Amino acid sequence: MGSLHAGHVSLICRAKREQDVVVVSIFVNPAQFGPNEDFRKYPRSLTQDQTLLRRERVDILFHPRRSTVYPKGFRDYVNPGPLSHHLCGPFRPGHFRGVATVLKRLFDIVQPDVSYFGEKDYQQSRIVAWLAKRHRIPVRIKTGEIIRDTDGVALSSRNRYLSPEERISARAIYRSLLKAKQLIRNGVRDPRQVKRAVRTVLLGNVSRIDYITLADPKTLEPLKRVKPPVLVALACYVGSTRLIDNAVVRR
Repeated sequence: MGSLHAGHVSLICRAKREQDVVVVSIFVNPAQFGPNEDFRKYPRSLTQDQTLLRRERVDILFHPRRSTVYPKGFRDYVNPGPLSHHLCGPFRPGHFRGVATVLKRLFDIVQPDVSYFGEKDYQQSRIVAWLAKRHRIPVRIKTGEIIRDTDGVALSSRNRYLSPEERISARAIYRSLLKAKQLIRNGVRDPRQVKRAVRTVLLGNVSRIDYITLADPKTLEPLKRVKPPVLVALACYVGSTRLIDNAVVRR
């Protein structure tokens, strides 16, 4: 959705290494924002994005009009499937229907052979893989690891909303994931114990916690007992900014 940063660049560089032609789409998708979310103020920096894409020698920038993606009378919305019932799904009704719909539209228009997604939005990357399989879209989905700043904060376009003090507080998110990793690797098998520890690290640094979940990395279903591989995922607010992050503990 634009406001490109080093996380996006990492995907672009990988695509350039592995493919012949690289297309980057930039489209702030209205269908995935709820009525009280930040569509109008979502950061947009097309001029800077274009400069970055020229520097990275991207072949094509696809920056469609809203009417191109959603023609007049458009009704062909896409069911995002069972993976959308977990994690962010209950907190953002309709969000993943908007995500699935716009991705199906972009795939139909661009017709890529391979599409690259970052793992910071782990749920989205799983849903798009399901979408491609469910609709028999001839595209391979590849994911890239989360890119973090030097203090551990996951790169996100929404980080621009954070005040200097909030940016410092956001460091607690990664610290809480490291704590979860440590406990799981030390043999803790009760998800409640891990979640309590994560919450303890977050308290005092975040204004609200939507969820802390230990889930199956494939189905995203919450685990009753921790057994690696396990996805530790969370969503919380730092000030008024909603941030997500995750870690997969494989052993």
